[in-house]
Amino acid sequence: MSYPFLKGHGTENDFVLLPDHDGALHGDLSAARVRALCDRRAGIGGDGVLRVIRTSASPVVEEVAARTSPVVEDVALRPSRNHPVDEDLPEWFLDYRNADGGIAEMCGNGIRVFARHLYDEGLVPPDEPVRIATRAGVKTVVREGDLFRADLGEAAVLGETKVSVGDRSFAATHVVVGNPHAVALVDDLAEAGSLAQEPAYDESLYPGGVNVEFVVRRGPGHVAMRVHERGSGETRSCGTGACAAALATAPEGPGRWQVDVVGGRLEVLRDDAGHVHLVGPAVIVARGETDL
Repeated sequence: MSYPFLKGHGTENDFVLLPDHDGALHGDLSAARVRALCDRRAGIGGDGVLRVIRTSASPVVEEVAARTSPVVEDVALRPSRNHPVDEDLPEWFLDYRNADGGIAEMCGNGIRVFARHLYDEGLVPPDEPVRIATRAGVKTVVREGDLFRADLGEAAVLGETKVSVGDRSFAATHVVVGNPHAVALVDDLAEAGSLAQEPAYDESLYPGGVNVEFVVRRGPGHVAMRVHERGSGETRSCGTGACAAALATAPEGPGRWQVDVVGGRLEVLRDDAGHVHLVGPAVIVARGETDL
């Protein structure tokens, strides 16, 4: 069976989008299918898969989609197609999978690409913010010309931990932006090595894995980073990782940061209410049919 797909990216963090609005095509999207789609040689290629599905058709219970707590817990999934959906929930659900097929709570670059698709296809009003349900709660995205601003809600800076690359260990800050991060401030991004292998981390703190950012300060309100994303390896950008990198340098109060990633530049803001906003591009580069 062939089915439609799109390919998009946010600062070169790239995704395969699957329009599956009513959940008829993919059912419980399998890890094997995700791995096949994300394979850069035998598939379409991507850091992850974004399934575009209505909340009413999602296999995730609405209580999970509506979570707003910044503290990440294990997410229990169960069938819910016949479960009535709260009318206050958004129409659309971001069902995000990492390239290895693993389920993730959120994706900061991905949610902007997801919103771009909704706007482009006329699935949401063109001049209004769009609310999107995720496994980390309900987020809001608004289009601002060529850029998209995602209100990711409150983040949490939760203390110190450490990560290791080879025989080197680095002090790191535990940050949750809907999903978990360990942020290590370094003098030179080369200290992270090739990032071909996943950095070692405290598995008791991160039983579901963690995104690890290595960050250097470039100046006031300006940092640069590299990232190893759980389930995807080193990627050219990570939206929630950019937020975590900024917050690790200034854990409290409002602020504005430029975050340089390998694939471009993102802007992070924290407002007076403590909400973290991620601003950056979202691009659709291709569409077609596949039977992967």
